Formats: sequence, C-alpha cells, structure tokens
Amino acid sequence: MFENILFFLSAALCIIGAAGVVFSKNLMHACVLLLASLFGIAGLYAVIGADFLAAAQLVIYAGGVVILMLFAVMLTGGSSDNSNKFGIEKIPAMGSTKTYVIAGFSVLVISFTVLKLMANFMKSYTKGELPAFSSTVEKIGTLLVTDHVLAFEISSILLLGALVGAAVIARPRKG
Repeated sequence: MFENILFFLSAALCIIGAAGVVFSKNLMHACVLLLASLFGIAGLYAVIGADFLAAAQLVIYAGGVVILMLFAVMLTGGSSDNSNKFGIEKIPAMGSTKTYVIAGFSVLVISFTVLKLMANFMKSYTKGELPAFSSTVEKIGTLLVTDHVLAFEISSILLLGALVGAAVIARPRKG
C-alpha cells in the first residue's frame, strides 16, 4: 500500500516538475522545478528497491547539478531584457504552433507503435515471485572502497578539477 502511494506521488512529482520546466519562462523557477522532478525520480528509484540509486540521485543530481545551475545563473547575472549584447532581439518562444502539433503527432505515433510492440510480450506474461528486499548500499559501499577504489579516487580528482575550473571561470577579470 505504501509503495503504491509513493509510486503515484513520485510519478506525479516527476510529470508536474518536468512540465513546469518546459513551460516556465523564469530560469530560476525552471531550476527549482527541475529539482522537484529529480526528487520524484529518486522516489521512483526507492519504489523499485534501488536505494543506492535513490541516494545517488539526491546527492549528485538534486544536490549537485541543480545547485551548480543556480550558481551559474546567479554568477552570470542574466539580464531582464530580450536583447543580447549586440542589440539583436531574442526570440522568446521555442517553437511555433506548427512545431508543437507535429511533435504531438509524432509522440502519439511512437507511443502507439511501442504499445503495439509491447502487446505481444504482455500476452505471454506470467507473474513470478519477487525476491526478498535487501539493501544494496552496504554492498556497493564495500565494493567502492575495496575492489574499485582506483575508479572512486579518479572520480574525486575529476570533480575537484571541475570545482577549481568553475572557480577560475567565475572570478572577476583584472583590467
């Protein structure tokens, strides 16, 4: 019962957040709505029992990528007018009505094609027994600090380099 409620709430949060990102005109609001969508994805990972992926989703994407985007927006100091530095007017819309209609029609055709292909597999589906739930965090953590410690350290050096690069790019220029 709890898993079903968590699934529907997480799915709704993903869909509402993603739609909000697409239709938001404010970049800061879009970042916050992306954060909501990423929290929903972490909830979906928790529903299927992938607790390590849910935690990684929250730490890496929700905690890192969205905050990095917010800092990038705030550090670049976006302007409120619709012209660039050359005085050329920016186009605010991403497409016209024609492109939205074509995209919607394409989504319908692709969806019905996938459903038709999946119907053959679903006819022969037999419900099986699910294995007992077990936490994957301890197993993955043990593997990261024993067998895969070199890859873990290389990724930490790569992230440190990205942090130093972001600081160098963001600092004010002399003269």
